[in-house]
Amino acid sequence: MTPAARSAHPAAAAVLEFFGSTRFAKALTVTILATAFGSFLIRATLGWPGLIAIVSALVVFAALSFAGRWDRLDWHGLLPISLLLFLGWCVLTVFWSKYVPSSLNGIAYLLAYAFLGVYVAVVRDLIQIVRALGDVLRVVLTVSLVLEIVAGALLDAPIRFLGITGALSTAGPIQGVLGTRNMVGFVALLAVVTFAIEWATRSVRRGTAVYSVAIGLAAIVLSGSPVTTAVAVVTALAAGVLLLLRRAAPETRRGWHFVLLALSLAGLVVAFLMRGRILEILSTRREFTYRLEIWRELWRLIELNPLEGWGWAGYWRSSVSPFFALDVIGNRSHTSALNAFIDVYFQTGLVGFVIFVGFVGLTFGRAWVLAASKKSIVFLWTALVLVVLIATSMAESIMLVEYGWLMLVICSVKAARDLSWRVRLRRADEPHEGVPAE
Repeated sequence: MTPAARSAHPAAAAVLEFFGSTRFAKALTVTILATAFGSFLIRATLGWPGLIAIVSALVVFAALSFAGRWDRLDWHGLLPISLLLFLGWCVLTVFWSKYVPSSLNGIAYLLAYAFLGVYVAVVRDLIQIVRALGDVLRVVLTVSLVLEIVAGALLDAPIRFLGITGALSTAGPIQGVLGTRNMVGFVALLAVVTFAIEWATRSVRRGTAVYSVAIGLAAIVLSGSPVTTAVAVVTALAAGVLLLLRRAAPETRRGWHFVLLALSLAGLVVAFLMRGRILEILSTRREFTYRLEIWRELWRLIELNPLEGWGWAGYWRSSVSPFFALDVIGNRSHTSALNAFIDVYFQTGLVGFVIFVGFVGLTFGRAWVLAASKKSIVFLWTALVLVVLIATSMAESIMLVEYGWLMLVICSVKAARDLSWRVRLRRADEPHEGVPAE
């Protein structure tokens, strides 16, 4: 709202001033993150209508907060073009979707979380996002461990409506308030990365930092998730490489990036050439065999609509075709393809897959360069969060819905605003950051 409009409408100006205040933005950011990471708990207690009502209210509040901050925001290159392209293609898939009502619901849900992610990324600094996420994940993991203690030690009985099996007495696996052990492991690993950055930047007291890292590591171990174990190794290697790159001389850093890229591509080529042997080794694990069955069946469906896909759905609906036919695999009800990239290929076709890979690749590349070159260690958070997201998404479709999608959008916007060709379009007299530090 312009100054003239504010003077003409003082009541509206007062309302917008409240919604545009720093205190409101801080509270709304925490609420958005808490809703995203507590989505399973909300669905288990209030059902889908309750969760949708909460998310809808958050979208309205975020829009009002944007309106209250309109004249303080820098709109140059606000959104990554690759993100807009992916969202646009997902919207277009409704025109040939095999399940139009489900597609409309899934697209609305995708856009809602994308909008909330953009809001968080634009109105809060990176360290403020890390602090807000740290506070939320401390509560989520603490509540999860407390409920597991109650179910596994005190009651010695499962908490069925939350899916908690009460296996803590046998050292897990635990499910907490996140639904499955893989989700507990993912969130715990994301939390450890966040808590470590908090500790390194001295954003929290030492006692709080020690407690946070301890519960994060405990949740990883108790989750008993082989997926999280593998992702933790990859994340640790990425962290080590980034720390070494940060110590390298600026004039040699670019060369090291190319060396790492070449080694990564060589590793992918070797993995492709040895795919038969790798699949033979992995097929000894029941969970991988189960995933492989789903992927093979999905590939048959992909071949029916290879270019445009079947239509965006987000979470699979077991009540519509072809999703209900996949429930015969493992005699389970499936909500995803258990691989974000195959899921995108299935739902949006080759076009959507290429756009999505480009979007994720650009986001990761920008975040990696920033983490290696920026002086502040907080930039490590964006790169390592993306490592956790991408690696986990090879075995779970975590990047496509709720907190996984929210974190991907936040990281993409933050990385793009700090390292985008459109920054050059900004006038010299305009500030570099979208919002001053608060």
